[in-house]
Amino acid sequence: MISLEESKKITAEFGKEFGSSDKDSGCTAVQVALITTRINNLAPHFAAHKHDYSGNRGLLKLIGQRKRLLAYIARTDATKYQSLIKKLGLRK
Repeated sequence: MISLEESKKITAEFGKEFGSSDKDSGCTAVQVALITTRINNLAPHFAAHKHDYSGNRGLLKLIGQRKRLLAYIARTDATKYQSLIKKLGLRK
C-alpha cells in the first residue's frame, strides 16, 4: 500500500505535468500514475505469496482499471498517452 505522503508526491509530480495543478488528483494521467505505483508495490507480495488468490483478484481489478483509463487517454489525446507511458515505463 502506498503511503499518503507518497500519494501526494505522485499527485504533485504528475498533476503539474499532465493536470491543471499540482493538487489535481482527478486527472486520468494522475490516476494512472497512482494505480501503477500501487501495482508495482504489490508485485513483491505476490512473488512471496503465490497462493493469495483473493489478493490476486484485487491486483487484476487494478490492472483492468488502469487499462481502461489508458484506453480513454489514448482515445482522447494521443500525445499525452505517449508521454505518459514513456514516463511510467509501461510499454517496452
